[in-house]
Amino acid sequence: MSKFVLSAFADEIDSDLKTQMDVLDQHGIKFIEMRGVNGKLLVHYTLEEVKEIKKKIDARGFKLSAIGSPLGKIKITDDFEPHLELFKHTLEVAKIMECKYIRMFSFFIPKGEDPVNYRDEVIKRWKSFIKTAEGRGVVLLHENESGIYGDTPERCLDLLETLNCDYFKGIFDFANFVQCNAKNYPDAFDLLQDHIVYVHVKDAVYKDHHVVPAGEGDGNVVEILNELNNRGYEGFLSLEPHLWGYSDFSILEPDSPGSDLPEGEAKIFAVAVQALKKILNDMNR
Repeated sequence: MSKFVLSAFADEIDSDLKTQMDVLDQHGIKFIEMRGVNGKLLVHYTLEEVKEIKKKIDARGFKLSAIGSPLGKIKITDDFEPHLELFKHTLEVAKIMECKYIRMFSFFIPKGEDPVNYRDEVIKRWKSFIKTAEGRGVVLLHENESGIYGDTPERCLDLLETLNCDYFKGIFDFANFVQCNAKNYPDAFDLLQDHIVYVHVKDAVYKDHHVVPAGEGDGNVVEILNELNNRGYEGFLSLEPHLWGYSDFSILEPDSPGSDLPEGEAKIFAVAVQALKKILNDMNR
């Protein structure tokens, strides 16, 4: 694996798997962080249906960088047992898809309440995930997401250090930390750098928390990617554009992939790709 390998949440291009792969091919991206496919979350398919999806991506030379699961994205007060059953199913999905990483969360905390009051329950549930995944050859990735227990760098670190597991690691999501008003660099990065094995690429601004192309916001994308590069990071940069309704296509160079498309999700995705590639190209000059 070269230092940075690009992947993407292809369901932000289109719900149709063929269209997802067609567009990714145009951008030279051969990995998918598969969340939704053909209008349904991957983890909600039967195992037989998952095998059919695997055949289709194999035929086109695609692989998964991670399963973009919704695990841990329920209220901490919700019943856990059905969620644990979904996790067990997801482990089987990962096996079929030959996928090492599963993206997960640390449960939504009731609004207005102190997350510390729910820490023990969060840890208890995550210990169940970890025990269930033992020996399965997967790595459980925690995404920092607004409103969950691990939404701040400090609570992400608390989870990672408390659980202290070789197959429980961190995702660094630039925009999500900005939307929690955390300072990405150097603060969050320095705190979490030893635990980061995967990166979600989207950026945001502090003012109103809206998402922008990588490098155009307050997420310190350029600084952190430079740090990762200098420290020998080898892993995925997974594009999760979240540029809903974006309409400034001036970044698209003439005759570049997506530049001739009508306005829509595939063209917006092209903006996200080019913004990231510009950062990487500048880095290598």
